[in-house]
Amino acid sequence: MKAKQSMTTFLLIRHGSCFPVGRFLAGRASGVHLDEAGKKEVLFLEESIRGIHLDEIISSPLERTVETAEAVARGRGLEVKIRDEINEVDCGEWTGKSFEELSGNAVWIAFNRFRSAVRIPGGEMMIEVSSRMSRFMEEKRREGKNCVAIVSHGDPIRAVISHCLGLPVDFLTRFEIKTASVSVITLSDYGANLSCLNHTGMFNLAYAS
Repeated sequence: MKAKQSMTTFLLIRHGSCFPVGRFLAGRASGVHLDEAGKKEVLFLEESIRGIHLDEIISSPLERTVETAEAVARGRGLEVKIRDEINEVDCGEWTGKSFEELSGNAVWIAFNRFRSAVRIPGGEMMIEVSSRMSRFMEEKRREGKNCVAIVSHGDPIRAVISHCLGLPVDFLTRFEIKTASVSVITLSDYGANLSCLNHTGMFNLAYAS
């Protein structure tokens, strides 16, 4: 008897805008909430994907992602599940530092040129981020879910998209993941398919498949 093919579509959602975006590395620091622009973004996000059936909504443990996930869950009767595997990059000693402060740091410069080979001081390597994200998504696929929303952060989303496309993590800075954006990846027994990247408008899953 032939085994049933397992295929899961993932909506990879970045959290809405918050004050640190573009200013400093919030990393895993607590107390970073959506700002007013972010609250408006996630309301529009919820409206834009309202017609898509979701089996699960899973969030990084940080406040900005949980607030985004709760907006997506509104009216669906789904509980937001929290998983560490989709957390923000551990920025170690760089947590809370402004991009201006880091601009002259030799390790920071090397990290942004060769993300596959440079560890953040006291933190993670990007290949570790890619690995934990991709393992988690494969775990969900094997559970037989049809459509799962993962609410995470810019670099973890870029890292797992790069992995699914067979791109080195060194290339992840070549595409953007905006706040409150949706990217769509389908995983099956035959591999991965990216059907939508960094979408911020009204969304129809049928057009992204």
